[in-house]
Amino acid sequence: MRQVDGTECLTAGDSRPPSQVSHSVPVASERTLAPGYIHLGVSKEIGPTLQALGVDPDPVIRAAGLDPRLFDDGMNVIPFAALGQLYTLCVARTGCPHFGLLVGRRASILSLGLVGRLMRHSNTVGDAVRALVSNLSVEDRAVVPSLTISDRTALLTYATYRAEIGSVEQILDAAVAVTVNILRTLCGSNWQPDEVLVPRAAPADQALYRHHFRAPIQFNQESATIVFPARDLDLPIAGADPLLRAMLEEKIQQLICAQGSDFSDEIRRLLRTRLTSQRCSAADIADLLVIHRRTLSRHLKSIGMGYREITNEIRFEIARQLLQDTQVPLAQIAAALGYSEASAFTRAFRRWSGQTPTAWRDECHHE
Repeated sequence: MRQVDGTECLTAGDSRPPSQVSHSVPVASERTLAPGYIHLGVSKEIGPTLQALGVDPDPVIRAAGLDPRLFDDGMNVIPFAALGQLYTLCVARTGCPHFGLLVGRRASILSLGLVGRLMRHSNTVGDAVRALVSNLSVEDRAVVPSLTISDRTALLTYATYRAEIGSVEQILDAAVAVTVNILRTLCGSNWQPDEVLVPRAAPADQALYRHHFRAPIQFNQESATIVFPARDLDLPIAGADPLLRAMLEEKIQQLICAQGSDFSDEIRRLLRTRLTSQRCSAADIADLLVIHRRTLSRHLKSIGMGYREITNEIRFEIARQLLQDTQVPLAQIAAALGYSEASAFTRAFRRWSGQTPTAWRDECHHE
């Protein structure tokens, strides 16, 4: 055990059953987040990963505009854009194209703070995954998870929705890698997914991906997704403590209320996980927010935005990410974004960027 602000919390090496661990909730977890910010969490493992590759982490962290002392506590808060810059520098300094995967491999369920603890004490794996989807915003306001169940298959997907972020492929690699660790904590160390989808070009050496995930890896995909049998969601979690779960749920709800809600930010979060998988009309989003369609329009008008404007902003983000990080064909990107023809997508992308998608992709790959 270790002490955090005078209270006890689980550590990776703690062998005691959860029911025998103090019910105190660490004070360090009580910091709220603004849109575009994250608790370090999983990214606290960047320093040890750099050291393992023979690189002193402090100069790299400073070059990204961050204080290395922030990395002493996973609950410290940083801008997501700075994290993207840090990952870019880490890849450049180490020459390791799968640096994010290495970071995620080192992280655990405890890296997600209160949300990780709530997952650990959920009744079933399904409850834990839904707790992640519903509550990750208290740890991270720029990465969005979603859960879809189709034909006895569960798809746990991650997406980012901040245009200024760099190294999205590294961040998503880390997110998927730690989530597989988490599912092995909940389901047993032998658990493995059916397959893993990765929104990045296939690397020359795929051995580390296969070794960690123990499943087929599909590169050049539209999303970062872990695919596994839906029946796994019904598995009970051994040692879950109902009392601690209730306390954690209450604390997380307090944090969600305390950090408030940026209305346009909430719409962006909803759109980012749904735009490539299903229709997302204004009426659909209004239903998800449990408000009337006219109320949605009124709220957006009050902040000087329109629904189509936000939708196109997210489409542009997704398009740029897929053009830069993958080799997904234009026609497939167009279809994923809801365009009936590649030519319609090309016209829209030219309006947004002043370039065709092909020219934009070529420019990215020659930088």
